[in-house]
Amino acid sequence: MSIAKEANQDDPGHSGNLPAGNEPSPPAAPVYAFDMAAFSHPGTERGDNEDSCVSHRESDECGLVAVADGVSSYDGGEVASQRATEVLVRSFKEQGPGVVTMKRLVRAVQQANIEIYDTAVVVPQLRRMCTTLTAVVLDRGEALAAHVGDSRLYLIREGQVLQLTKDHTVAAERASLGLMSKERLRNHPDRCVLTRSVGRELIVGVDRLTREIEQDDVLIVCSDGLYNSLDEAEFPRIVGSLDADKGCRALVDAANSIGAPDNVTAAVVRITRAPAKAEPTGGLGNRLRRWLR
Repeated sequence: MSIAKEANQDDPGHSGNLPAGNEPSPPAAPVYAFDMAAFSHPGTERGDNEDSCVSHRESDECGLVAVADGVSSYDGGEVASQRATEVLVRSFKEQGPGVVTMKRLVRAVQQANIEIYDTAVVVPQLRRMCTTLTAVVLDRGEALAAHVGDSRLYLIREGQVLQLTKDHTVAAERASLGLMSKERLRNHPDRCVLTRSVGRELIVGVDRLTREIEQDDVLIVCSDGLYNSLDEAEFPRIVGSLDADKGCRALVDAANSIGAPDNVTAAVVRITRAPAKAEPTGGLGNRLRRWLR
């Protein structure tokens, strides 16, 4: 019986094969698809790089990018940022897709915080080391972000750029209270003084945000070395229609071309496939509310 069965499988004339015209259909294309990459450079004036970045694709419809910027005022900034991205991805993978995505992401950030804090306590040379950490997960129709510090997440949609995260700095908090203008904030000496960072304390407050994504959206996660060198209004022009890898490098090259004094890091996600969204009714007011939601 087993020999006859094997012969039938090898013989195209037997009824085990599908009749002509009934070949199996090719698998359907995923509803959502994206291109992602991350790139870091020391900048034009530093020999070391205290930034770290990561790009991790879990499936055709789910992936993670993150940027960490080690605090240079303390020893171990480079160690902290590298550990942050490594532990983030490791914890995210260990939890698995069965965990709710936002919970999974925030747990991964908290795990990175704990491990950096524990290392700083044990190793005297790394005492007080800490880092920023901004991470984004693309999960089908949503971008979910966890954010600590002053690295940033931007959204480019229809040629317009919007900063989605808030800086955890002394100057940014003053600006949010109306005590400082945005123009003054850009060059204020406290613009880089963090009020929150990963590794400084055993438990860290993590900002969480969720955003629906649309086809041709571009997400940019970057360190302050990029946005302090370039005007964010230039991002759409620089990235243009480039793929994610070339987009990252174009942003970093643009910052370095004008003499970026700090480390420069960018992660780019381009949404290449997403269902069309129904146009909201009710005119311009509803369109603006949809953009700002």
